[in-house]
Amino acid sequence: MRKVLTYGTFDLLHWGHINLLKRAKDLGDYLIVGLSGDEFNAIKNKKSYHSFDNRKMILESIRYVDEVIEEKSWDQKVRDVVDHNVDIFVMGDDWEGKFDFLKDYCEVIYLPRTIGISTSQIKKDLFSVNNG
Repeated sequence: MRKVLTYGTFDLLHWGHINLLKRAKDLGDYLIVGLSGDEFNAIKNKKSYHSFDNRKMILESIRYVDEVIEEKSWDQKVRDVVDHNVDIFVMGDDWEGKFDFLKDYCEVIYLPRTIGISTSQIKKDLFSVNNG
């Protein structure tokens, strides 16, 4: 069984997220999603609209996702790859090169982002509508 691992906040879930999850799952048999916890998001200066528990519930309902684990720190990735016997680590290409250190443990693939959609753009658009 080929295991694939990806990480993200997955707040304000949109079709770009679904596209990433589908493409990640297509690379193997079992997809694990490392979901940024609320405390970790605070360290990253990110604020999620949905709580960790709600984002986890949403991800678990997506057919491409087999397991959701909590991301609590930047440095847990090696441990997650080893502990979960991960074969492929996948991230969007906006992270290109940032996780190459994992090549000592598994294959690392950076997938192209879905053009025309991003959580940042959604937040920006909603802010301008509500303040325009």
